[in-house]
Amino acid sequence: MPPTRTRRRRLSLALAATLGAVSLGAVPATPSASAGTAAAAADPGYLVGRGISDVTGEAAETGMMGYSSFDQKTSGIHQRQRSRAFVVVDRATGKRVVYVNADLAMIFQSVQQGVAARLRERFGGLYTEENVLLSATHTHSGPGGYSHHLAYNLSVLGFQSGTYRAIVDGIVESVVKAHQDVRPGTITLGTGTLTNASVNRSRTSFDRNPAADRAAFPGAIDPAMTVLRLRQGAEDVGAISWFATHNTSITNKNTLISPDNKGYAAYAWEHDHEGVRYLEDKPGFVSAFPNTNAGDMSPNLNLKPGSGPTEDEFENTRIIGGRQLAKAREVFQDADTAITGSVDSRLVYVDMENVTVGGAYTPDGREHRTCPAVVGASTLAGSVEDGPAIPGFTEGMRTPIAHIVDALKVDVPDWLATCQYPKAGLVPTGLLDHVHPVTPRILPLQIVKIGQFHLVAGPGEFTITAGLRVRRTVAQQLGVPLEHVLLQGYANAYSQYVTTPEEYDAQQYEGGSTLYGRYTLPAYQQEYARVAASLRQGTPLERGTAPPDESARQFSLQTGVVYDNPPAFTSFGQVLTEAAASYQRGGTATVDFVTGHPKNNLRRGGTFLEVQRLVDGRWVRMLDDGDWQTKYRWTRINGLTGTSKATITWDIGADTPPGTYRIVHFGDARSLLGTITPFTGTSRTFTVS
Repeated sequence: MPPTRTRRRRLSLALAATLGAVSLGAVPATPSASAGTAAAAADPGYLVGRGISDVTGEAAETGMMGYSSFDQKTSGIHQRQRSRAFVVVDRATGKRVVYVNADLAMIFQSVQQGVAARLRERFGGLYTEENVLLSATHTHSGPGGYSHHLAYNLSVLGFQSGTYRAIVDGIVESVVKAHQDVRPGTITLGTGTLTNASVNRSRTSFDRNPAADRAAFPGAIDPAMTVLRLRQGAEDVGAISWFATHNTSITNKNTLISPDNKGYAAYAWEHDHEGVRYLEDKPGFVSAFPNTNAGDMSPNLNLKPGSGPTEDEFENTRIIGGRQLAKAREVFQDADTAITGSVDSRLVYVDMENVTVGGAYTPDGREHRTCPAVVGASTLAGSVEDGPAIPGFTEGMRTPIAHIVDALKVDVPDWLATCQYPKAGLVPTGLLDHVHPVTPRILPLQIVKIGQFHLVAGPGEFTITAGLRVRRTVAQQLGVPLEHVLLQGYANAYSQYVTTPEEYDAQQYEGGSTLYGRYTLPAYQQEYARVAASLRQGTPLERGTAPPDESARQFSLQTGVVYDNPPAFTSFGQVLTEAAASYQRGGTATVDFVTGHPKNNLRRGGTFLEVQRLVDGRWVRMLDDGDWQTKYRWTRINGLTGTSKATITWDIGADTPPGTYRIVHFGDARSLLGTITPFTGTSRTFTVS
């Protein structure tokens, strides 16, 4: 390989390993401001709506987003990913906000732009970037390739349009459902603490913070659970439960799509407790489990991947998710603080590489500047508690290891190295935009107000102390108690980590991944204070220049589906490995089918499988591929001949009703001419006792 290509590959590998840790029906009438005022006189509450939709992308042969492992490609589905949306309307003014939480690794700016464009087509100016907050749970077990920035698509072999469309379409659908669902309602707030679902994975950095900051977190974790309880009339219709922990109970060895611990918590509340069946597509209880300032919070309680409280990553997912669920339901029942007051929002676009930060926000009281983005060498170490490391790189690297950094042949100018000090500069992504947008420069900073409750939308991963400082700044500017301000991480865009200046100096993984230098957090504090002042004063805010739409500059090195072909003397849907005649509860039923590539039809809003039970002479769906007890796994048998199989497993729960069952597989096959044909396969019937 020529030297220039070698250097490019080294740069790609370094970036990839570093940076991932990444038409509808008619619109119902909307109350006017005057009509809203009259209605509010009779009912002082809000209009509340909720919606949910599928955002699951390509379930096979697509790189996964989060761990940036080239070897981690989707091979099926454990549980589907969902978008959960809530609309809140101020009946007195007609102002409204939308809150979305999706089972994704990140909300990239590409997604914000795509969703905003679709909502604009649908609703005109009713829903915009300013009053729509998009957030991600930060699962690391979903398909990637949906960013417009090179750094976050490298390990996925470029932009994956199928996954991107599924995400944007699903989020928009969830918002439309919430919009169509708005009814007079009320919102109450509850808080609690949860101390056994997170651990600080960067204690070395945390301990560098001043004692006054550390005192806010006695266990070096943020134990706060904040829950909004949403009602329509006297009916509970939704809950939003914020808690800071990484959504990484499942490791980078897994290749099945999963919403991880937060997705399990949402599913268990909706499905197990409220009887929601997603494929029935009718309004039901919607429960979101978003993240906050989780940058240094890990669910792996033993501080190593897939470890804690057990050594089984799926069991850990269930346990950590279950602990969040139990606490959230407890807080929900006692949520008696009424949310009252106006609904409002503000958003500004800030060039984070070029912020002059005043002394009011810097540790030494002097003016400083942010820098063009640089990926630190310690970033390549990864977070050893949650993800992989690259040999030769260690957390805490404050000066370059010459032979490693020189091999990458990426020069960081002296002025930039000085600005980023003490970071061991590795890849100056902020200087590479002329080639291709690598990491973001212009970011959306947003604050959403729902009565006395405020959400600060952060486009990155804030450590608990960084989040605390942002909350203090915003609360002071708004003149409200600290507990009325919450930092929503992974929102509207993604720009990696945000540490305090003290944490930055340690150059652990999080500090090396703080793109814009030591004064990144003070810059955020300053700019959020500006947004908060506008919100408090009720004055307009100059939006700034939004980042360009980079969709036309995307590429993919991932080959598509050429054709599917069943093995000799078989047909699509035929059973290769049959179910047993009977099973005991607690056992596992497994069936293999001849199948086609799942990229032929993502079956978004549908399923690749059903577990059916014979009830009164007819087959009734009991489970599908969104359920915890099932797994759909796709395996390529022969790439040359285009043959593959689907393996469907059902872990038969102890509460499964005795009876007669069968497993059904739904798939789609592509011919050599490109025609896609659906098919169905059905197992033998079997009994469960």
